[in-house]
Amino acid sequence: MASKFGLAGGLPERRVRPIWDAIDSRQYKNALKVITTLLAKYPNAPYVLALKALVLERMGKPEEALSVCLSAKELLFSNDSFLTDDLTLSTLQSVCQRLDHMDFATSCYEYACGKFPNHLDLMMGLFNCYVRENLFVKQQQTAIKMYKLAGEERFLLWAVCSIQLQVHYSDGGEKLLLLAEGLLKKHIASHSLHEPEAIMVYISILEQQAKYGDALEVLTGKLGSLLTVEVDRLRIQGRLLARAGDFADAANIFQKILELRPDDWECFLHYLGCLLEDDSYWCTEENVDPIHPPKKVLCKISPLSDELFDSRISNASAVVQKLQEDSQNKLLRGLFFANLEIERRKHMHGKGNDEKLLGALTDYWVRFGHLACFASDVEMFIEVLAPDKKTELLENLKKITPSASIITTKALGQSMTLLRLQVLCGNMFHRSDSELEHCAVQMAEIYCKNLPLSKDLDPQESMHGEEILSLICNLLVELFWRTQNFGYIIEAILVLEWGLTIGRYAYHYKILLLHLYSYLGAFPMAYEWYKCLDVKNILVETATHHILPQMLVSPLWVDLSNLLKDYLKFMDDHLRESAEHSFLAYRHRNYSKVVEFVQFKERLQNSSQYLVAKVEESILRLKQHAHSIEEEETVLENLKSGIRLVELSNEIPSKPLTFNEDFQSRPWWTPTSEKNYLLGPHEEISYRARENLSQDLEAGFRRNIERRSLLPCMLYLSVQSVSTSIKENFEISGSLSDPKISTELKNLLERYAKMLGSTFENAVDLVTGVSDGLSSYKDFGTNLVEWFNFAVFLNAWNLSSGGCWSRTWHTVDSLLEKYILEGVASLESTIFTPYENMRTLVQVVSEPLAWHGLILQACVRSSLPSGKRKKKTGSAELSSSPLYLALRDSTQSLCSTLEAMLKWLIVNQSDDGKLEAILSSMQNDGNNDGPGQVFQILETSMSSMDSTELGHWITGAFKCWNTVEVARKLVTGKHVVLNEFIKNCESKFKSVQKLKQQLSQI
Repeated sequence: MASKFGLAGGLPERRVRPIWDAIDSRQYKNALKVITTLLAKYPNAPYVLALKALVLERMGKPEEALSVCLSAKELLFSNDSFLTDDLTLSTLQSVCQRLDHMDFATSCYEYACGKFPNHLDLMMGLFNCYVRENLFVKQQQTAIKMYKLAGEERFLLWAVCSIQLQVHYSDGGEKLLLLAEGLLKKHIASHSLHEPEAIMVYISILEQQAKYGDALEVLTGKLGSLLTVEVDRLRIQGRLLARAGDFADAANIFQKILELRPDDWECFLHYLGCLLEDDSYWCTEENVDPIHPPKKVLCKISPLSDELFDSRISNASAVVQKLQEDSQNKLLRGLFFANLEIERRKHMHGKGNDEKLLGALTDYWVRFGHLACFASDVEMFIEVLAPDKKTELLENLKKITPSASIITTKALGQSMTLLRLQVLCGNMFHRSDSELEHCAVQMAEIYCKNLPLSKDLDPQESMHGEEILSLICNLLVELFWRTQNFGYIIEAILVLEWGLTIGRYAYHYKILLLHLYSYLGAFPMAYEWYKCLDVKNILVETATHHILPQMLVSPLWVDLSNLLKDYLKFMDDHLRESAEHSFLAYRHRNYSKVVEFVQFKERLQNSSQYLVAKVEESILRLKQHAHSIEEEETVLENLKSGIRLVELSNEIPSKPLTFNEDFQSRPWWTPTSEKNYLLGPHEEISYRARENLSQDLEAGFRRNIERRSLLPCMLYLSVQSVSTSIKENFEISGSLSDPKISTELKNLLERYAKMLGSTFENAVDLVTGVSDGLSSYKDFGTNLVEWFNFAVFLNAWNLSSGGCWSRTWHTVDSLLEKYILEGVASLESTIFTPYENMRTLVQVVSEPLAWHGLILQACVRSSLPSGKRKKKTGSAELSSSPLYLALRDSTQSLCSTLEAMLKWLIVNQSDDGKLEAILSSMQNDGNNDGPGQVFQILETSMSSMDSTELGHWITGAFKCWNTVEVARKLVTGKHVVLNEFIKNCESKFKSVQKLKQQLSQI
């Protein structure tokens, strides 16, 4: 803070201190008062104006803040003495950064540096501006100037890092790397290097040019002594040797590291990869997705002959055995893990011995079977076993697993691991329904027996055996999928809610509940559990996929708006401020982090979810105001008529996309937001693989988001074209609307049809055929809502282009009326109805019907007689025109459709009997089959234990449990969704009724 209180722009510290005190305490109004008083005395002080801009920005007045910044800039440029005041410039930079006007701050620094070319502080400020704008070439040029001015090593390295970033993000990398190498060599010749990070940068430059020999010379020479940690130096040496193809020496280096650090698993993989020359690491290192890392070591089949392979794999086994013998710690996981990897490589080479692998797995189980990570540890090794060997392994492990009656944390851990392995091997899902039920009951008994182990834990700690309830939930969902008995789904929800009553910090329970409630359409409950996850920081990007796709197709627009705003605010703030991390890395001489931070920012900028949120937030605003053409036009004006989104759509085909979602945290039945096994018939899936999911999603995602990006502009053009066309139609017979608007709309329709996999002509034929009953709605496939959108905007284009608009009016009316009435008739009113049955109906009403209603509003507004038109065209003539009749019929059709749907929705809004249906779904009348068994065990076991066994906080939590209240939450959640949908329909119904009244006045 001291720098803030120095002389700034000629102001004494005592004048400035009250302002910063008020800003730091967030008393912005007080700060503004002090600034106003100070400006009266110092009207030409740029620093005071900069502070005023800062305060106005904090108060949420960006336009005023920008105006004040412009005034400060004029003062700075009018008096060169002010330009040397870095405090004023840095304050302006801070404000401009938050206002997304970094170019403004950059221009100020550029002007100042032009006036004072040898001012180092100003040049550092300018460099910081370029860092924030990712202007790598200008970063390099500025850093070189500072290096020439001060001769400091850090400025040279700033320039070299800037060159590395240019190589990563542009062409001409070979010449740029040669330039960087030449700069470093020249500096070394005259000054040498003095920082460990400097030698790392130099080696990186050489490595990028594949000059591994030169890099090794640098590392093993005098400069290598800058790396004081021997293991770090050896690790780099081994990597360079391996990339140079000297696998033998590389293996020896990695063996030395293992002797120093025998539990270094990554180093062992490098050692084994070099020994077998199978490129296990070096060929894949740069291509591994850090968000979705592979579950197994990626490697090629070793090119070695059988004899040489046997010799080298034996050497590896001998090294591991010796390390185990020499190690004082007999429980180092890495060494036992190494034995498993050796056996896996033998299998890959066709020389596997199942008995040895089973023995190694059993040995690993004896030592580490109680650890929660055991199943994920051995997953890639179990994959190489045949099904009968997997079964044999499970039987062997059961024999050496302590009895479930033994209550210790280690015994519980082994029991849980055994359950996970059964799921991993696929044995669990091959069992009969009764066997699955029995297994779930056994799990519940194990959980209850071991509850006393957690009595002394803090409520915020994970309970022992916590994952058992998640496994039970998975089995109950599997039983539901097989039997379609909704009692199992209800029981799964109750089990998880019960678990959260005791352990309210169990995040995996919340995720499972979130998806179960979403499946049933109780989105308010799903959203509440998502908020209870307390997602913060970068998890906002990786975890939002659990709730966002469901909310996008729900009628809970207020909650969706809040979700999108919070997500976009986090992303925008993070992207705006991420450059600060890069500049700090420069200042603290952590140059490897500079590239890492820039790459991380790029990954977030290219986030597929970020793209979806930006597009859907705009469309949501249109949906929220679709009841009023005037409000909608205001929204479209704020969206710049949808032009920006069209430009975004143009970029999408070539735009690099990243999928940052943590798919591993999703339940097995919905591995992605586009896939839900429960919506289809039961399949025999022994193991739900989750790798490469993002690659499978990308093609369809690009088409969908590109298509969605066109909607705002198509709506704007439709409203504009029909408004003009209607006026001309009623005023000058045969006149056409603005051909430019009509042409633009036609172009977008052709693009839209292409994204639906059709030509424009074929698309017109399809929607007409479905409307006339010649084709089925099934011919639209999964894109029914998009096809309806196409039909609506096609009608608007026909009206403005002089086409056969009467036919397309009928087409749209028929499509909407038939689908909605048939959809309503097929809906079930039970509490167990999945939301999928209602989802498309909600989307049709929210989008194509809403757009059609807006186009009708635009037509009616333009057709109402007024002024000169009233004199020119009689009311009787208007009311008998074909266009008026089409508008009247379409309005009546829309009104009747909405009325019929509202009638059904309101009748089925009642909650009568739904609570009883939920509770009775788990009553098995004493039978030992069907849903309800597991939850009954949980309740009876808890009631039979006292507080001395369970501890006070578990007992107290159980006393708060109420089964009926949990069931009522499901009823309430579905009721809220239905009620919100009714509100949306009612607002549209009222606007259509208003249209009928207006038409009657013509």
